[in-house]
Amino acid sequence: MAGSRDDETDKLEGSGTDALDLRRLRYFVAVAEEMHFGRAADRIGIAQPPLSRQIARLEAAVSAQLFDRSRSRLQLTQAGELMLDRARTLLRGVEDIRQEIARLGSGKAGLLRVAFVGSATYGSLPRLIEGFRNEHPSIELALSAMNNAALKQALVERQVDVAIARPSIDDADIMSERLEQEPLILALPDALAADSAEAIELAALREETFILYPAAPRPSFADHVLGVCEAAGFHPSDPLMASDYQTAISLVAVGVGVCIVPYSVSSTHRPGISYRPYLGPNPGTALSINYRIDNRSPQLWSFLKAARIHARRLAAGRTGGAG
Repeated sequence: MAGSRDDETDKLEGSGTDALDLRRLRYFVAVAEEMHFGRAADRIGIAQPPLSRQIARLEAAVSAQLFDRSRSRLQLTQAGELMLDRARTLLRGVEDIRQEIARLGSGKAGLLRVAFVGSATYGSLPRLIEGFRNEHPSIELALSAMNNAALKQALVERQVDVAIARPSIDDADIMSERLEQEPLILALPDALAADSAEAIELAALREETFILYPAAPRPSFADHVLGVCEAAGFHPSDPLMASDYQTAISLVAVGVGVCIVPYSVSSTHRPGISYRPYLGPNPGTALSINYRIDNRSPQLWSFLKAARIHARRLAAGRTGGAG
């Protein structure tokens, strides 16, 4: 069996004397470390005669004798000692390349581009990102904040791999999976909150200025809030449209109006703002993981696996189950 394998090896490597390839270098290292052709042949799994031929071809390729065969014991020549040092370095480098590429191919290393709506940073997204980084320290995360319209465009144009949207991105080429569901809460200027009950009837705020976001594109979270108000029996008479969440919450802080926001944002204190639950329709709001259907990157699938586990834990926590 060994002879037929060696013949096949000769065919693959060619019979010329100019072939300085990795397999011959490995053969050479085995002989140099064992200092015995028979033991080296057993170690690498070929017969001794073809091993001797390969070493002879290697010597011809480098135009130098690598082994001193004149003594009773095999010895490296000066050229052989240099060849051993260089061959070990080269083979270690090749192995490092193989391992690095294998890590990229398996999703254990590489780059993942993640974009998200600004309000997602107040929920559980930071925990998901932190957990993913701890589990996959060799995957570089490129993070950026965008509104839903920009998220969709970035996914379509392949500028990002993952988009965390509220509530989701609707496109035939994009897959959307729910990450988190949370209730809505009121963000009120401190002065208004001080004059109000702990839980406020939403309809009682019909005369207040509602700050909605984003201003464009529509439909958006702004329309979701308008639907909540209409379900409570009123339509904000003169809503103020803000470009994004940060602008909207800043306007609340200076007393311009009130805002309905995801519950998670209430976890962060901001001067001038009080958060209150309200009495009335509360369909909540969702965050979702969105990605292109044709994106088969292993880094993406590693992230999706972590996100799905994260979502199940959040769901179990809301229902009182074990994560």
